[in-house]
This record gives sequence, structure tokens and C-alpha cells, in this order.
Amino acid sequence: MIRRWKIGPVDIENPFVLAPMAGITDLPFRGLCREQGAGLVYTEMVSAKAISYRNRNTLPLMEISPGEHPAALQIFGSEPELMAEVARSIEEQPFDILDINMGCPVPKVVNNGEGSALLKNPALIREIVTAVSGAVKKPVTVKIRIGFEGASVDPVEIAKIIEDSGAAALAVHGRTRQQYYSGHADWETIRKIKEAVSIPVMGNGDVDSPKKAEAMLKETGCDAVMIGRAARGNPWIFREMNHYFQTGELLPRPSLEELKEMILRHTRWQIEKKGEYTGIREMRKHVAWYTAGMRHSAGIRRESNLISSYQELEALLERLSAQENKM
Repeated sequence: MIRRWKIGPVDIENPFVLAPMAGITDLPFRGLCREQGAGLVYTEMVSAKAISYRNRNTLPLMEISPGEHPAALQIFGSEPELMAEVARSIEEQPFDILDINMGCPVPKVVNNGEGSALLKNPALIREIVTAVSGAVKKPVTVKIRIGFEGASVDPVEIAKIIEDSGAAALAVHGRTRQQYYSGHADWETIRKIKEAVSIPVMGNGDVDSPKKAEAMLKETGCDAVMIGRAARGNPWIFREMNHYFQTGELLPRPSLEELKEMILRHTRWQIEKKGEYTGIREMRKHVAWYTAGMRHSAGIRRESNLISSYQELEALLERLSAQENKM
């Protein structure tokens, strides 16, 4: 059975959420995931400082299409007043939820005291969430990790601070900053956080199949599962989760023809938004993810890194079809 749920006034039709991923969850990819059944999608993270400077590179990151609602816009920063001012300045834009990133582990973000570095400073977390949630009427959410190396971090206490400061929901990646994306996610800590707060909690980490989603919901009691890396090259994961939760049946993986058509649709959308030069180059990594695990995936990856036009990609996929059909 599929449970509807809410973040503030925003109604969400299922508990399967596309995680924010830098360089991945742009408008075309979010649109494909939404079509396949994602209940909520998150943008790539956008620097609050860059928005305040009116950096033109931030505008495409913030674009929301009519077909992808509900959608959350994720910002990051470490200055409460600036973030509140930015939140106010963008509130009229068509996102439904404003999210604050407090989990990004990459050095260039952490070294600025942003992302997961904020976990070391609960007082600053309180200031930021209070300032941003007080500046806008749209619901504010926060995404955290469960620890930071060399620092005493109590993720349950941080979750309580976030709730008390006005956040409408919380996403918890069950890894520390030091783990990045390695090892196993700590679902037990997600469960403890869920039990400690009354706002909705999204569990994130190691969910790569309908059965894993079912296990996380049962073991943690969380309201939704947030899917990140498992959605790369695999927007069908949301269709599969919806089908499994409705029927108890596991859908077969997409056919080669469906895979090919999805890659080409994704590419056309990228070209439409970014032009052929940028769109094709951004698709190279996606082609590698879409074809990962296939018999000829290493060769496809090598060839896809050389493509520079839609026609070249189409020809590559035709050759792939011919190779697979011979097997």
C-alpha cells in the first residue's frame, strides 16, 4: 500500500523521493524521474551567496518546470541573515519546498563552513533554520548527515534543534561526512531521529530497490525514502517502487528498446535546455550509468566519451542494439 504524506501544506502522493545530487538532478533528469513516479524531486544544491550575487549560472539550476511539482529547491550557505534574505528574494519562484543542505561532504563546500561542516555547530544550525523558516511562508526542510569526523556530533539533538527552529521536515543520510558514500548507511540512527521528532523524516542511504525501500520504511519508521545514486541512469526505480508497493510484484527491468528511448529522450531534453554542445557532454556520464552492467558497458563508456552530437549517440545506441540482439 502506498501512503500519501505532507510537508507543511504540500501534499505528496507517495514516499519515494529523488535526492538532490550536484551535476545530476537538473530539470531534464528530475522530469524523467517525476514521470516515472517520484513523489517529490529535489534540485541540485545552489549557493545562497551566488544567488545573492545574481550569478547567472544559478538561474538554470533554479528553474522548475510545470510538470515536476512537487519540487524542492535546495540552497546551501552558512550565513543566517544572507540565507534568509535570499529565501525571501526567491520565494515567488515556482518551487514548493525550500531545502537547506547541511550534509554535502565535498571539501570545497566543507572548507567554507557549509554543508556537513555545519553539523559541528548546532548553535549556527539553529540560527540558520530559524532565520530561513521565519523569512518565507513555503515549508523549509533540512538535509543532514549523521556525523563529522573529529567532532562530537549528536544527530538526534541536531534533529530536535532543526524541528524546534521551524523546519517542516528533515532528510537524514545515514552516513557520516567521513564515509562520503562508502560503507553501510546507519538506519538505526535514522530510526532514533524519527522517534525523537514529530516532523516528517526522509531516510537516505542504501535504498536501491523496492524491497530495500520497504525494509527502510519498516526498520526506521521514516515517512519516506530518499533515493540518490540508485536513480542515476535508472529513473525506472520510482515506477518499480510504486508498482511493488501497490501489488507486491517486482517489475522486470526495462527492455533494451526502452533503455535506448529513455537515453534519447533524456538527451533531447538536455539539448533543448542547454544546447547540443553542453547537453551532449553532460549526457556522457548519464550514458555510462544507463548502460552500467551491460555486457558491452566498458566499450559503450569509452565510445560515449567521444560523442559530440545527437546523431553520433543515436548511431552508438543502434550498434549497441545490434550487438545485444546477436547474443
